[in-house]
Amino acid sequence: MAQDEMQLMRQLIDELNRASNSYYSGLGERMTDYEWDAKFDELKQLEQKTGVALPDSPTQKVSDGESSSQKETHEFPALSLAKTKQPEDVVRWAEGKSIWLSWKLDGITLVVTYDNGKLTKVVTRGNGHIGTNVTRLASAIEGLLPTIKAKGHTVIRGEAVISYADFEQYNMESDDSFANPRNLVAGSFTLKDVEEVKPRRIQWIPFTLVHTDENINSWGKRMDWLKAQGFSPVGHESLGIPTIDRVRAVIDRWTEKVTHRINPFPVDGLVITFDDTAFAAMGSVTGHHATRAGLAFKWQDESAKTTLDHIEWSCAASTISPVAVFEPVELEGTTVKRASLCNISECERLGIGGPGTQLSVIKANKIIPKVIEVSKTVGDLNIPHHCPVCGSDTEIITSEHSDTRTLHCTNVACPAKQLKKFARFVSKAGMDIDGVSEQTLAKFINLGWISEYADIYRLQPHIYEMTALEGFGERSVSKLLQSIEKSRNVEARRFLYALTIPQCGVDVCKRLLDTFDLGELIRQARIAERPDIFADIPGIGPEKSASLVQWFQDTTNSEQVDHLLTELNIHQEKIEAGGELCQDLTFVITGDVSHYKNRTELKSYIESQGGHVTGSISKSTDFLINNHINSTSSKNKKAKELGIEIISEDQFLSRFTTGKTDTNNHPEGSLFD
Repeated sequence: MAQDEMQLMRQLIDELNRASNSYYSGLGERMTDYEWDAKFDELKQLEQKTGVALPDSPTQKVSDGESSSQKETHEFPALSLAKTKQPEDVVRWAEGKSIWLSWKLDGITLVVTYDNGKLTKVVTRGNGHIGTNVTRLASAIEGLLPTIKAKGHTVIRGEAVISYADFEQYNMESDDSFANPRNLVAGSFTLKDVEEVKPRRIQWIPFTLVHTDENINSWGKRMDWLKAQGFSPVGHESLGIPTIDRVRAVIDRWTEKVTHRINPFPVDGLVITFDDTAFAAMGSVTGHHATRAGLAFKWQDESAKTTLDHIEWSCAASTISPVAVFEPVELEGTTVKRASLCNISECERLGIGGPGTQLSVIKANKIIPKVIEVSKTVGDLNIPHHCPVCGSDTEIITSEHSDTRTLHCTNVACPAKQLKKFARFVSKAGMDIDGVSEQTLAKFINLGWISEYADIYRLQPHIYEMTALEGFGERSVSKLLQSIEKSRNVEARRFLYALTIPQCGVDVCKRLLDTFDLGELIRQARIAERPDIFADIPGIGPEKSASLVQWFQDTTNSEQVDHLLTELNIHQEKIEAGGELCQDLTFVITGDVSHYKNRTELKSYIESQGGHVTGSISKSTDFLINNHINSTSSKNKKAKELGIEIISEDQFLSRFTTGKTDTNNHPEGSLFD
């Protein structure tokens, strides 16, 4: 073997191992998946050519890269899958046997054990033989059931993932900025505090039943078994005994789901599995691959070279993120001209410079535009010293967990940091402005069009600029402005809720406005000498009263309310109790309703019968109304933990309406008309 080949192998191994350790530990991304795959394939070809594979080569083991404490040896080794990018290989691999196709979810594999129906252990995959025990975090992960019906010994593998929507939301609100959802999941398992992990909304999706005491030799039936236990396993489809035409057609159809983001979770390929689990178990082990355990089908990323036009600095709730704007290129059938660079560290890793810098771009996993390489750096990266939204000074903050450098605005009152408040203002429970998403609000805030609530009603002068924005056209802009105009007529409770006053939710707003006229409430709050002026109202108390008074006595808040009042027509409805069927009972409503038009109509009926409706479950809740009584939703779990009765809509009707209803008190258009 030539010395230069040995040196190249050593270099590739070191680069790949460093990148894997950082990636799996949630410490940041040293290279993209595209780069990693290219280097891995280059190393594998060298090993095949020379006949030598060094012991620490990533082709010989699964990356360990975990920084947490208690280690556990896996009862059943979690070996990785061989991979291919060719449909023909799938047919050859199948050997004329019946096979299944499922998503290859892009997260962190967790091996979960149940004994006699109770969850006993949650362990990360680790190196396939030894993982890290993270059972302490089980309650923070959606989809991990504390109990199942099956008794005996059960082992299930699944993927801990974060949806694209939840990932974008977290990055928007967090001080840390992660390059991708998988990094966020990996970083979460290094944390000790369950409450710190819960807001990340990690979900666990089972993808294989490793062991059960029951005799089930079909992979498809094992998926059905998981469903019967209450799990929501990975999406899957039978290919039967495959032909090349069938394989190509199904892969193309599933690829379309990825391209159009029909699947809400990140994936990095597909998994092919034998239906005959006994046959699959007879496969040999080559390196760290079990030859019949499964085959990973990976998409071939299409790349394009382009030239950087400029860096746009986009403000979110906590960070100012760089976005590369470049000469448009065609990728995966779409035109791409911008890609997020996440943070300053990623810019530095890639070598991003100024206008004229030469880039290579892909759509990672067919979806997200991503800069993968800089072939020529021109000039320097210009990091702004002032916030693009409010003009205040900026500062660079280095994360304690990952050494990632991110840019922040120093102004706590910067409109970009108030995005969640603007989102609540336009929400259905608030001003109900249809078609105005958080992304749209963020865009308008960054452009300087919105800095306070009233500005939403002053967007008309920007109509031509709006139609020129990417994703906006004359029709969509017209609909948006019509929706804004429609919201000018608003009920007082919605208006008060939309202001995002701390501790002033839907129920508090109702209680306040059942006692006061809106105008009088605002006047009293502004002139109040005692913070507990509203404390005697049932359900308010001194803390909520003080919060309301403090908010209205803040000069900025008061001025913004005055500006807003000039733009709106506010009417106030009084809902008089017409019965006592729900008297002094507190309900939580979740899921879809079928007898009522919507949950708001059901809520109105409950209130007309002397009851209360809140948005979250607590010890004071009497009933949870959910038409999916046996679902594994977080609200159902919480209700069961607190011993709160879960009833369906039909059960509600029979217990709280039958024979005693006064139809005059039901909302217009209800089933009682």
